Amino acid sequence: MSNELILTRGHQQAVVAGQGGALRAYRVAGRDVIVPLGPGLPTSGLHGAVLAPWPNRLDGGRYVFDGVQHQVPVNEPARDNANHGFVHDMDWHLTRAGEDTATAMVLLDTAPGYPFTVELAVRYALADDGLTATTTVTNRGGTDAPFGIGFHPWLSPGDASVDDCTLSIDASGWVETDERLLPVATRPIPPELDFTAPRLVGGAVLDHGFAGATRDGDGRSWVRLASPDGFAAAAWSRAPLDYWQVTTGDFPELGPLERAGVAAEPMSCPANALASGDHLFRLHPGQDLVLSWGLCLDRIA
Repeated sequence: MSNELILTRGHQQAVVAGQGGALRAYRVAGRDVIVPLGPGLPTSGLHGAVLAPWPNRLDGGRYVFDGVQHQVPVNEPARDNANHGFVHDMDWHLTRAGEDTATAMVLLDTAPGYPFTVELAVRYALADDGLTATTTVTNRGGTDAPFGIGFHPWLSPGDASVDDCTLSIDASGWVETDERLLPVATRPIPPELDFTAPRLVGGAVLDHGFAGATRDGDGRSWVRLASPDGFAAAAWSRAPLDYWQVTTGDFPELGPLERAGVAAEPMSCPANALASGDHLFRLHPGQDLVLSWGLCLDRIA
């Protein structure tokens, strides 16, 4: 099993890691579309990671499924939450299909507190219009399995600062949270967090969930970070990835990666979905679930 694979197509290059099946880098003509995660850099920002079998936070690491209570390890003790699932810490098997395509695969079958068998395969492919990540999730067990998923790219501002960039978010609602960052309600987006029309980030501090992804005529929802250099790093997703988590990364534990980009995380469900059931998938034995999202570099000037 290779530790990482480098994909190339024309002026594009992407790096896929065996650790977590993560997208460690994606650049176009030498310009980073996502903040790259090189060897030796901290991984607490989960740069490029796959988040499953739940994204975001789970209250106390507890949930009930079909009348049985389960407990997963708490990895955010200060807030008593379990965060972002298991697969970002696992070793994935990488295979290549040409210079511009690779697949990362992992079988989740021994996770503490998640007694279900789920296979994930993420196909990363470069094309003329950018990078597409297509994920196929299959229930390989003999019982129904609860499941949610998200992805964690950090859009790059290029040589600029995040504050000097313009941000836009295709969403129609805001996920209000409590002090532990667990959902309270879905509400209209408040003015200070309204980036539905592009506007300057400035000093805005974001770590918020957005619901009701709005979509263009091609069925894609977008988050764009436009820089003064005339380019926008853009992430898109298709249904049923109907939520975005957007953060400016104001976390000292990120070290050199603090506020170095804007995380634009497409998610199938909000935080705490494994407990609340909100937009949670129930995968039947043998059932497949296919989801897609992607990245590109848009010229804006």
